[in-house]
Amino acid sequence: MDVVETRVPGAFVFTPKQIRDERGAFAEVLRCDRVEEVTGRPFRPAQINCSVSRRNTLRGVHSVITPPGQAKYVTCVRGAVRDIIVDLRVGSPAFGVHHVVLLDADAGRCLYVPEGVGHGFLALTDDACVCYAVSTQYVPGTQIEIDPLDPELALPWGHTEPPVMSAKDAQAQGVRAALDAGLLADWRDVATAIPVGRQ
Repeated sequence: MDVVETRVPGAFVFTPKQIRDERGAFAEVLRCDRVEEVTGRPFRPAQINCSVSRRNTLRGVHSVITPPGQAKYVTCVRGAVRDIIVDLRVGSPAFGVHHVVLLDADAGRCLYVPEGVGHGFLALTDDACVCYAVSTQYVPGTQIEIDPLDPELALPWGHTEPPVMSAKDAQAQGVRAALDAGLLADWRDVATAIPVGRQ
């Protein structure tokens, strides 16, 4: 796999090498040992989720309260999405910094999202299918929703018409309200295992 660190410390884009022949293609999408080697953190999926979205659907920005916290390994297995992560870790030198990556089935890129980092995407095609391997199981009441259109974050979704959103996402609080409510993870609590030089 080719690995590139994003603008958000501890978040990486993994691009699997694809083997193609007359039958189609094969790729190793996730190797936990490689993710752990690159991130310096344990990553063993406890749950795998898939979402299917119509074009112009905006999902996010989502995170999980720490504890339990949740790291994600995200890929698009059908269609394409504009995926955006944003550093929501209080005290992080990159707090509020975002990174944009195109996830599409053809390229097979994958995105590792560390604990405390917000994640969302805009579906660029109909029937876009995104799969997430996550480090902790779903626990009701631990989800954090941040307004993806919060002007303070100014995330570059690139939509040309109002996006399709769930009521929960459309009514989500801004980053300042989440910060004031003490919902966001502390950088020191979730970044302690990031190797020196990546902090």
